[in-house]
Amino acid sequence: MGEPVILDGRKVAQAIREDVSERASHLKQAKGITPCLATILVGDDPSSATYVKMKGKACEKVGIDSKKVTLPADITQDDLMSTIQSLNDDPAINGILLQHPIPSHLDERAAFEAIDPEKDVDGVTSASFGRTGLGFGQYPSCTPGAIISILDYYDIPLEGKHAVVVGRSPILGKPVSLLLLNRNATVTICHSRTVDVAAKVAEADVVVAAVGKPEFVKGHWIKEGAVVVDAGYNPGNIGDVEYDASYQKASAITPVPGGVGPVTIATLLKQTMESAEKSAGLNKS
Repeated sequence: MGEPVILDGRKVAQAIREDVSERASHLKQAKGITPCLATILVGDDPSSATYVKMKGKACEKVGIDSKKVTLPADITQDDLMSTIQSLNDDPAINGILLQHPIPSHLDERAAFEAIDPEKDVDGVTSASFGRTGLGFGQYPSCTPGAIISILDYYDIPLEGKHAVVVGRSPILGKPVSLLLLNRNATVTICHSRTVDVAAKVAEADVVVAAVGKPEFVKGHWIKEGAVVVDAGYNPGNIGDVEYDASYQKASAITPVPGGVGPVTIATLLKQTMESAEKSAGLNKS
């Protein structure tokens, strides 16, 4: 077997951003509307603040407005819910993103559920999850959506393939499993109680690592010719997959960094754009 295809997320993200930029320009010309993403930051966690700033810059580059809502760390649940409701009610806002995590005295799930599903461009509500599973979800969680975009960009066939997802988080492992199932893959989900994860991974045509543990998936587990998508990002630019050893076995593999990460942010922009087009009655042909 030759060298594997490097599934370059930066390239995929660039293609998505160019498309979004073109659509944003068209929406402004046709309807006088600029899409807007509202980001809610609760408290002063430096990592969260950096992520919010990064998303704001990404919006600016493609012609999307961003509205940053900064709330005090000691805010009450009622005030947080009121803030979300005011954004739901604002016709100028097309997408709402509540930056995770929020302070522990707040009910994060209740806050997520308060977001209008039509503006849930981050795919965090149970309504979005349910729609994703049923196959008509507009806005899947951004990282699962990004994974499918990468596989599509590189024309990786999914129908009839055995996909093994390592991890079952509600915003990654579970929804990506549903998206793969909707593409007619046969899906196995591995988790902390799975017996002999290595044997399950060894059967996979497509491996999605989403467990949040550095180099958890070992190279010798990978079947010759499998496609490996590493959705993990750990300190030191290390993914959830043992990259060098997996590279020797895979037919295609995502790098870390530069794989799934850039496409996740581009997916957020794309879904904000789609929400704006929908609210303007302007659907992309």
